[in-house]
Amino acid sequence: MAVRRAAEKAATAPSAAECVQVRSAAPDALDPEGSAGEAPLPTSRDDKAGDFLISQRPCLITGEGLGSQKGEQEAQAIHKENLEKLQSMSEEEILQEQGKLLAQLDSSLVAFLKSRRGGNEGQKKELKMEQNKLEEFVESLPVAQHDVRSSLSMQESGLEESVRKEENTKVEITDDDLPVKPKKEWIHMDNVEFEKLEWMKDLPSLRQKKTKKGMQARFSLKGELIPADADLPTHLGLHHHGEEAERAGYSLQELFHLSRSQVTQQRTLALQVLGRIVQKARAGEFASSLKGSVLHLLLDAGFLFLLRFSLDDAVDNVMAASVGALRALLVSLDDERYLDWTFSWYQGMAAFPFVPYNEEEEEEEEELNGTEKSQDKKSKDENKPDSDVARYDVVKGLLKTQIQHRLRYILEVVRPVPTVVLDILHILTHIARHSSEACSQLLDCPRLIETIVREFLPTRWDPQVAEPGCLLTSLHGVACATAMKFIRVLASGGRNATARLLNTFEMKSRLSRFIAEDPLDLPLPREEAIRLSTEAFRLWAVAAGYGQACDLYRDLYPVLVRILQSLPELISTCCGKSPMIELSVQRATAVVTLLIQVTQTAAYTAELQAKLSSNSSEDTEQILPPPVAWNQVSGLQPFLETSLKKFLQEISQAETWLTLQPLATAYVIYLGVYYSACSQQPSVNPIDCLEELERLTSEVLQPLLSQPAIHSMWDLLRPCSALCNPLSCSPAPESVFSIASLSCTGGKPPLSLVGSKSPFPFLTALLFLINSVTHIHKGLTSKYSSVLGFRGLKDYLHQSWQTGPPSVTPSSAWILRHEYHLQYFVLALAQRMAGTCPDYAQHASLHHCVAMALLSRLLPGSEHLVYGVLLDLAFNPEFLPEGKAGGPEAADFSDILHLGTSAKLAQPGSAAAFFSKATRGALLRESYQNLPLIRSCYLSHFVHLQHTLMRSQASYRGQNYLIQSLLLPEAKGPILPSDWPFFPLISLYNKVTNTETPGAVLNSLPLDLVNIVTWNLQWVLLLETWRAKTLQSIPTAAKLARLMCVFLTGSDLFLEAPVHHYTAALLSVYCHPKELDSLDLDAPLPGLVSFYDLYISLLEQFEGVSFGDPLFGVFVLLPLQKRFSVHLRLSVFGEHTSILQALGVPLQQFPVPLERYTSPPEDNLNLLRLYFRTLVTGALRHTWCPVLYVVAVAHVNSFIFSQDSVTQETDAARKSMLRKTWLLVDETLKKHLLFYRMLNAESPLGFDLYEQLPPMRLKYLQMVTQKENKENAPALVL
Repeated sequence: MAVRRAAEKAATAPSAAECVQVRSAAPDALDPEGSAGEAPLPTSRDDKAGDFLISQRPCLITGEGLGSQKGEQEAQAIHKENLEKLQSMSEEEILQEQGKLLAQLDSSLVAFLKSRRGGNEGQKKELKMEQNKLEEFVESLPVAQHDVRSSLSMQESGLEESVRKEENTKVEITDDDLPVKPKKEWIHMDNVEFEKLEWMKDLPSLRQKKTKKGMQARFSLKGELIPADADLPTHLGLHHHGEEAERAGYSLQELFHLSRSQVTQQRTLALQVLGRIVQKARAGEFASSLKGSVLHLLLDAGFLFLLRFSLDDAVDNVMAASVGALRALLVSLDDERYLDWTFSWYQGMAAFPFVPYNEEEEEEEEELNGTEKSQDKKSKDENKPDSDVARYDVVKGLLKTQIQHRLRYILEVVRPVPTVVLDILHILTHIARHSSEACSQLLDCPRLIETIVREFLPTRWDPQVAEPGCLLTSLHGVACATAMKFIRVLASGGRNATARLLNTFEMKSRLSRFIAEDPLDLPLPREEAIRLSTEAFRLWAVAAGYGQACDLYRDLYPVLVRILQSLPELISTCCGKSPMIELSVQRATAVVTLLIQVTQTAAYTAELQAKLSSNSSEDTEQILPPPVAWNQVSGLQPFLETSLKKFLQEISQAETWLTLQPLATAYVIYLGVYYSACSQQPSVNPIDCLEELERLTSEVLQPLLSQPAIHSMWDLLRPCSALCNPLSCSPAPESVFSIASLSCTGGKPPLSLVGSKSPFPFLTALLFLINSVTHIHKGLTSKYSSVLGFRGLKDYLHQSWQTGPPSVTPSSAWILRHEYHLQYFVLALAQRMAGTCPDYAQHASLHHCVAMALLSRLLPGSEHLVYGVLLDLAFNPEFLPEGKAGGPEAADFSDILHLGTSAKLAQPGSAAAFFSKATRGALLRESYQNLPLIRSCYLSHFVHLQHTLMRSQASYRGQNYLIQSLLLPEAKGPILPSDWPFFPLISLYNKVTNTETPGAVLNSLPLDLVNIVTWNLQWVLLLETWRAKTLQSIPTAAKLARLMCVFLTGSDLFLEAPVHHYTAALLSVYCHPKELDSLDLDAPLPGLVSFYDLYISLLEQFEGVSFGDPLFGVFVLLPLQKRFSVHLRLSVFGEHTSILQALGVPLQQFPVPLERYTSPPEDNLNLLRLYFRTLVTGALRHTWCPVLYVVAVAHVNSFIFSQDSVTQETDAARKSMLRKTWLLVDETLKKHLLFYRMLNAESPLGFDLYEQLPPMRLKYLQMVTQKENKENAPALVL
């Protein structure tokens, strides 16, 4: 007994997998096993059972520790006690105790206890005989007891019969099962422990679990997912001795366990396999096979810090494996390839930082802004643990662990193999893309940049590395394109970083070294040499983008001329598609991109020189002009234009054009930049510039636009558009929010915006050039009228503005920014066409809709485009042809026929008619005439964007000397909110509410305030009437909430005649049946914390300053519809009953059907009591508040005559209310409550009355009132 108790105390709770094994062994545990570890036996008073129990001997306890004779006696006594206990128990008690034991004991202990049955041959024979007796005994049990065992077997639904058989054989191990037979003369093998030698057996057959639950994923050493039913041979090395030994492969849990092994090879292997798994997961290979995300699971399990700790390992192989796995986790080579692909697009050098967007973090920082916000955020991150920071931003978490110092040590001291070096450079490149702060930390890391420049960008190295078949064992001391790319991305972080790289780290000399020499002459493999030269040109382009390194232009001018002269030769080499040709085209494109930046820098040299010469005392900071003048760059234009003409001749050859299109795109952008800059130069004759533009139009652009290939490009806009195909830029299945990535679902096929067949880069460049030409030479505008008439362009624009944009993610923001450029240039060209082409009006409405949609979509960094659309497009009367073509008259006619909106409030005799007889058409006409004033109003209210606007203008205007960084602001959402048309009104409301003390009222309002609110309402009315679809993204409830600000801004602002007129007109729009159906006040509204709080403020304002205004009253009544929150109605009838005396909106002028207030019947007992109380006490009267009077009477009538099955409290309340109604002294109210029939809008009361109660109601009334009389009769007698 003591042994049994000790065994129970030593047992631990089994794991889930062990519980399955325990349950699978449960039926076999009915076999006799004796003593402490044996399963309970069925008991019966049958003779067979008695013989069986008497003949059994103990299998577990031998008593050897107590001496031979005494120990055997003690063991026999314990065994006898156990048998007596079993005989006294019923079948159900035995099974219950069995379950308790199996739940308490570890599965390995259970297996050990079972294995004691095979201790010696004699016992085995006897146990076999006794097992046969047991089977006979079970068969002889009564049916009810036999079914207990059957039911127990039915409960083991997790495993198949084959699994249970396997478990049986697993326990009964003999030396015959072992491949090596133990011998007695072996040391310590006199007592063979078969359970410890079980792993030497042959693998069991593959188990098939026929369950709906998923099986544990297992992976090969290559990181591939192994199917659950795959029966792989053992020589592959994928079988081991963990759980499910018969299944090949390693689970993630097992790989994590191996990664912490003391054996170096196991740690290395685990990290290598995990890295391969991560790489395949990011590629989406497991999306259709696994449930859940592998990356999410790994990161939640601490995979990131496992890698970080492994980086500190002293063993080179472990260190290398952890670097590879970290590169697989952070870096997407596809992302890098596409970023390089778009580098030479229009504004392609600028990119969004790879900063994840964390909503939780943003909510914490909502109340902060500007410098205070960034400083507070930085201090918070410093105080947070590394794991918390890495949870929402992996790169920031790694930087907090000082990973850059460790990577520097590996490069400088460990000097690993080339693969590890390249992985480290890729990791550093990804970190540099994160933010300007990350770039600064990398630059400040001691000896990191020095090591990379010295070791991987040397000016001379062993030429043997260029020999064919040379095996490069070390990358140290050899020039590397990946290192040059890292320096280039680092330079994109800011102009200060670039200056440090060029001067402190001697990158200027490296640029001269790798640009001056032809790639074919560099002692490197040819592909690597071309990549190195390409990255050198890109780095120079980035530096020139800040106005730096332009002094190299003079020194390397002959080299550039030689390269430009050789570019036309690419046409002859583009017959076939090969990596070498693509690399050569990329290099040529980088050269043209460099010239674009140098040309932009030189364009402002004269202006800066003039400012410097003037020595203006107003300028606190003098900007030195760059060391390159316009006459030094203008001589290259003929080379580029000649090459472009040759390339455009190949546009009909699809294969050749596909290869040359990136270079042709760069050429076109160069010409646009060149002519824009040329027209601003004081040294250039304007007439000569105009003549050149005429020649370019007639010789190049017009023939190009007539090409069939260009027509096909316009047709491809729609299938390649991200706006028209939102799913094309949705995040990949394995995307994690803490690691920014450009990966999309389905990748980036050829027919996508950044695909190889995308028309967007070339057409954007072409439209940019056309806009530059027409901006300089306005007489050429009509020459390009055919552009806006292309059917493919019109179809694309029509669908793009009607389709909701994708959510803003790193991938969608990067893609959509390029698409918005094309749309902006189309609109800019349309703006020029509107004033010169008579037949343009047919496109005006479409382009205005596109402009309105674009305003609410443009992302940070494009503030210049927002300003351009607001200034030239949104408020341009030419884009609202309805104002000239009878739009106001049509609105009046629609109101007269009641075809358009429910215009009660805009008609004579309405709430607005107290001040004027103005119709909606007259209001629209006045609004249309005030468009210039409206534009000025909105531009003045976006002054808070001034700082970011200046940064954006510097980028789009090519003012390189003002550009601070090529990293755009974080893209957390569009620049303007979707409800920007209401922005002036919201801004004024915020100012007034912030300056007023609680309860104070402004006695007088400045004229500007009235004008601003009027202009805001005029603009919204124009949009709601002629561009209603552009406001569909704003919920109707949000529109009403914004309109309520009219009443909350100041005390009597709403009483001003123009404000009153336009508010009434808009209210009539929002009271249209479709708008009322879509009204949802219970849903969260953008920019509004609580509609209930806003409504309470409205009630308080109504009590104070409404003067019984019917228009104000309608806004108070609108939220009281039955389908909205009951708390709104309780607030009126409970805490603000005083407003009921002033809510005198006539029924004939109320624009909302009363059915929306009375149906379905009210079921809130508290509100019904308040209805009844206000009616009985006279607080609510028909003469004071006819609308709510009708509503209250209808609900009380429905309630008191309802005979539905309800709770006892509700039933008592309605009967009590009916009795009180019967006893009312006010006969009019009594008649209304009892004889109410139905709503009637034509009746003066608003409802009809029964002439006499229906029989059922009369009978019910008599029953309730007579019952009261009977109950009260004795009391009356007393």
